[in-house]
Amino acid sequence: MKTLTQITLVALALAVAGCTEPGHYPVSGEECGPNDRVLELDANDCGVPGI
Repeated sequence: MKTLTQITLVALALAVAGCTEPGHYPVSGEECGPNDRVLELDANDCGVPGI
């Protein structure tokens, strides 16, 4: 029962995250554009601090 609940919650979260208008970020709802801060991200920005 616990596994079924977890699978259901994950599926629900993915479904809700996918329900956004094209050209918008799914979590924040902000519009995507050429001046987005994420375009400046590099793989080194995703490291674990302190290592």
